[in-house]
Amino acid sequence: MSTIAFDQFAMTRIADFARSLTRLHSLSRRRAVDDDQIDREFNAVCQSIWGYTIDDVTDDLFSGADHAWLDSLDEAQARIFAAGRGYDLVDDTGMLTDWWGYCWMILAEARGLLTPENRTAARAALEEKYLASPNVIGVIVGR
Repeated sequence: MSTIAFDQFAMTRIADFARSLTRLHSLSRRRAVDDDQIDREFNAVCQSIWGYTIDDVTDDLFSGADHAWLDSLDEAQARIFAAGRGYDLVDDTGMLTDWWGYCWMILAEARGLLTPENRTAARAALEEKYLASPNVIGVIVGR
């Protein structure tokens, strides 16, 4: 049997960036929390760590094998995957709630998908999707 060792002091502890998001998830167990608020906070965590959000990378940039792998991912595999790339998915109470989304971002980084060109294309596609809706007359993008 082989043992995997990681230098925990050299890893980016995502929980340190996700304190507000963790509080929101905790609050959502006691009362309703707006999904958009959670999405905004998740994006803020990603922006702080990678300089990009999950909205900056479209699904079609990942291969079919990447999608299949992400879909089959469990918490144990996610921890090993993330740690092998320098990220810790655990906080003081256990696995971070949004671990799958963080793995998406870690994989995007590993594949070299976090680029200004991909961000521009993803944002244009998202804007086009919104503008195709009959009740939308404009899209306001905030940074």
